[in-house]
Amino acid sequence: MSLKQVHNTLERLCNLLRVEAREQGAGGGLLPVQLEALHYLFQCNRYSDTVQGVTEYLGQTKGTVSQTLKVLENRGLITRHPDSSDRRLVHFRPSRSGRRQLAHAVPARFLSAALETKSATETQQLADDLIELLRTAQETRAMKTFGACKTCRFNERVASRFRCGLTGESLSKPDTEKICREHQYPEAC
Repeated sequence: MSLKQVHNTLERLCNLLRVEAREQGAGGGLLPVQLEALHYLFQCNRYSDTVQGVTEYLGQTKGTVSQTLKVLENRGLITRHPDSSDRRLVHFRPSRSGRRQLAHAVPARFLSAALETKSATETQQLADDLIELLRTAQETRAMKTFGACKTCRFNERVASRFRCGLTGESLSKPDTEKICREHQYPEAC
């Protein structure tokens, strides 16, 4: 497959994802950016669930993200929590209602249906290839990776526990599955 074919195929898949996001969001009264922010907050850890984290992840302006979060909060889809050590910092988490809304929208139905036709091995190979493509694209553009904590160079395992080598804080097993704005792949050392 040529570079142009790869580009065109990825562009079409992204368009299909956006179409479905518009449809799913519209069903719940949300714009695609609002659904994307809600999905990000569902995936991210406690270091990343801030206005700044959402801004960096979505590549939007701080003002746009603030308005997006305000809408989500007013609709009861996210909750606001002050930081325990820095009162200027606010964390946002999906509410039960927000998690239900996401369960209807993510993953995209067309994607689920298409992957049902593939074997587990084919699906895993596709996932691995897409992750590698994403990683290379992020490195090429010097972008934040927002990877899972467990794949980060700062993730330390001490006996049967986990710790963030950057912050020195303890991490639970579920914490290590979440994405983080401070993530760096081990090879970036």
